[in-house]
Amino acid sequence: MLDDFFLRAIVAGIGVALAAAPLGCFVVWRRMAYFGDATAHAAILGVAIALALDIPVFGAALVVALCMALAVTALAGRGYATDTLLGVMAHSALAIGLVAASFLSGVRIDLMAYLFGDILAVSKGDIALIWGGGALVVALLFWRWQALLTATLNPDLAIAAGLDPRREQLVLTLTLALVVAMAIKVVGVLLIAALLLIPAATARPFARTPETMAALAAGIGVLAALGGLRASWVFDTPAGPSIVCAAAALFLLSVIVSQLRRARVGS
Repeated sequence: MLDDFFLRAIVAGIGVALAAAPLGCFVVWRRMAYFGDATAHAAILGVAIALALDIPVFGAALVVALCMALAVTALAGRGYATDTLLGVMAHSALAIGLVAASFLSGVRIDLMAYLFGDILAVSKGDIALIWGGGALVVALLFWRWQALLTATLNPDLAIAAGLDPRREQLVLTLTLALVVAMAIKVVGVLLIAALLLIPAATARPFARTPETMAALAAGIGVLAALGGLRASWVFDTPAGPSIVCAAAALFLLSVIVSQLRRARVGS
């Protein structure tokens, strides 16, 4: 059934969208956009390490992304502004990864595929990895949803309720690294943060509860994946960037609709 490459791309895109969009809600609520960028950019170093050691790219990217996320969490608030620290570490990790990849002799590497994704080249094994990782992300979020939500909205209230905000931050860090590792093949390290943020930001004006926002974000992410792949097929454009462009178009539409609704209520 999955012998058709375009069908495999659709299944992979839906899997990534369903995992990334609900997690993206926490990225939006916690204002962790730079955090997502730093984690994603570090993954290219994992790609270089995987190719040098001839180990699976997913595992190496996951380990490096997780190490970056943990390092940023540990160093935040120790004399540097968080956005400055994230900017330095994100761009440094990306540059080191690209330089390391250039030293790989005898290894043919398509950096564009890792930077911007190559969803049309996903295999059945990639799909199994994406959906397995996506199921784990959704399960983690479902398991810790209320605790994560409480720690996000009010850390003091979380402590009073017997929760450890640092532990919940660690859960988010783990899930973020997992999404980054599984999304490399689909949209690439430079566009993963967009797939996390844009569906959640698009859903925000229309959601009255956190759960509704997460569900809407997942639906918008799936719609962006399908729309982007369709546009890529029709206009012969890169698939990963086309998916992000479709998400951006949906965001623009949501802004227009929300502004019209406000104008109608105001009048």
